[in-house]
Amino acid sequence: MSLLLPLVRLVANASCRVSRLAPSRAYSSSSVRQSTRVSRLLWGSTIATACLGLSASTIYSDTNTEPAARTEESEDKVVDPATSIAFPKILKVPATVPIPPLTLVGLGVRTVSFIGIKVYSVGLYADLENPNLRIPRDLSPEQKVEHIIKNTACVVRIVPTRSTGYTHLRDAFTRSLNARLVKAKQNGELTEEQVIQEGSPIRKLSGLFPNSPLRKHTPLDIFLTAPQPGKFRALIFRDLGSVESDWMATNFVLHYVSPDCPSPALKECIMKNMLDFEK
Repeated sequence: MSLLLPLVRLVANASCRVSRLAPSRAYSSSSVRQSTRVSRLLWGSTIATACLGLSASTIYSDTNTEPAARTEESEDKVVDPATSIAFPKILKVPATVPIPPLTLVGLGVRTVSFIGIKVYSVGLYADLENPNLRIPRDLSPEQKVEHIIKNTACVVRIVPTRSTGYTHLRDAFTRSLNARLVKAKQNGELTEEQVIQEGSPIRKLSGLFPNSPLRKHTPLDIFLTAPQPGKFRALIFRDLGSVESDWMATNFVLHYVSPDCPSPALKECIMKNMLDFEK
């Protein structure tokens, strides 16, 4: 039986029904490569750059590229009942290096609680066929998804329910990363020197976002590269650019399953889908 069948069956039935953990990785960004702000980056070229460990300045515009690379999506979709926004069960990210298909792990709505506005739907995808994943059934759902995020490629897909500004998303991203940075220092995960170093990639991330709208129902895909020996993990924002930093890239995605996550509905969905998942 395919390793993906239990998760796909759960997601198919409803919107929320998808080893030992590897030793903790030492976070590093002491030589964070310079991120590049380019208008309408070619998605595939950007990912290829990060995966091959090239300088992040070697990213190409799609101005003279025809046609532009597009994410392949499966026809089977899961609909967020809160927004009626559909998410494909499988994503195939285009790149000049092989990127395995990514499976939908969970989805949910982001709501501004004090006024009840549904801001966006968000889905988490992961490469669940990665041989580095070792997930016994008896781990808690929280341990399983943390292991997945730390050890394989992931995509966070955000689909706004109405037109919004990139700057609004930027502010939310940087605010959550800075809050996690403070906690990492308090609990001893990072030293004072490492905290200072991580400030640089967070500032570079902030500089990627244009002062322009992200239109209603337009997906923003954020790709987290899989760990590779001797290379920093990259966080790649489709059509915007990339930033490389093990700690920042990994914690960006971990935030979506943390106690102060932006979408409790997404977290609940993921945890339900992780209950019976094993690999």
